[in-house]
Amino acid sequence: MNSSKEIIDLIAKHAKINGLSISELARRVGVAKSTLSRYINGERDFPINDIGKYAKELNLSVEYLLGVGESKDDTSKPYTYYPTLISAGIPQDVEPITKKQKISISDHVMGKHAGRSDIAFLRVDGDSMDNIIPDGSLIAYEPVSDAYTLKNGDIVVYSNDYEYSVKHYYKHNDTLVFKPNSTNPIHHDQTYNIDDNITIHGKVVLYIVNLD
Repeated sequence: MNSSKEIIDLIAKHAKINGLSISELARRVGVAKSTLSRYINGERDFPINDIGKYAKELNLSVEYLLGVGESKDDTSKPYTYYPTLISAGIPQDVEPITKKQKISISDHVMGKHAGRSDIAFLRVDGDSMDNIIPDGSLIAYEPVSDAYTLKNGDIVVYSNDYEYSVKHYYKHNDTLVFKPNSTNPIHHDQTYNIDDNITIHGKVVLYIVNLD
C-alpha cells in the first residue's frame, strides 16, 4: 500500500498530465491552494479520507492511488510517434513527416481515445500555445479527411508547403486564420487565403505535458 507521500506524488503527477494547476485542482476538491501545496511539499500528511475526491477529479481509481489491486492505468498501448518537433511558435521548415516510431501511452492518459490506431503523436516546440499546451508537450492528433468537419477554435497541425505549426483553426469565408494562445505577446495570427497551399494534417485531441 502506498504511503501518504507516494499518494500525493501520484496526485501531483496526474494533475500535471491532465494540465491542472495546483490552484485548479484545489478548487475542484474544495481545499485551499496553500493546503494542497503543503501536502505536495511534505509539510503536512495527506488525509487518506479525502482520496476519493482526488481520484474522481483525476479520473483515477482509489485502488490505483492506494497502490493496491489493479487499475486502468496499468494498461498501455503503442501509438505512432513521429520524432519531429512541430513549431508551437512561428511556422518553421521541417523535414517531411515520414519517419515513424512507436510510443507506449497508458489507457488512463488516452481516455476515450485509448487503442485508436489512427492516433499519432508529435512533440511541440515553442510557446505560442502555452496557455493550454506548454513547450515540450506531446500532442496526439487524429487525421482530418475533410476540413469541413473542423470547427472554429479546434487545434490543428497544419502546414504551408513544408512550414508546419500547431494553432487554433478558424475559417471565415475564403480566409483561414491560425491563432496562437500564448502568454507571449510576440505571437500573432497567421492568415491565409483558402487557395493557398495549406494542408491540415490533423486535429489535436489531447496533449501530455513534459514531466522531465
